[in-house]
Amino acid sequence: MQPATANLVFRALSDPTRRAIFEELTRQGEQTVHALTHFAGVSQPAVSKHLTVLKRAKLVRHRRDGRETHYRAQSEALEPMVDWLRLYSAFWHERFDRLEAVLERMEP
Repeated sequence: MQPATANLVFRALSDPTRRAIFEELTRQGEQTVHALTHFAGVSQPAVSKHLTVLKRAKLVRHRRDGRETHYRAQSEALEPMVDWLRLYSAFWHERFDRLEAVLERMEP
């Protein structure tokens, strides 16, 4: 299985409804499409489309149980986003260190 790319993850989570569905699955654990539809307050076809985008980004997995499809979050798929943010973390730490040095020089 290929890992998700940062672009896919960012794109998938850019939509507030998809982000809310992912957060709900992360907090509450595995849920059915029916439960997610009730939670999201949008139509079942809309939830299914959102889940398809989340699946493509490897953010959720599903399993069938009779007529129900259950989804669960795959939080490890956030790793490309974490890696991308880590690059900028070093940048900001350096900037804050410089700011701290300037502020220390300004103290009387």
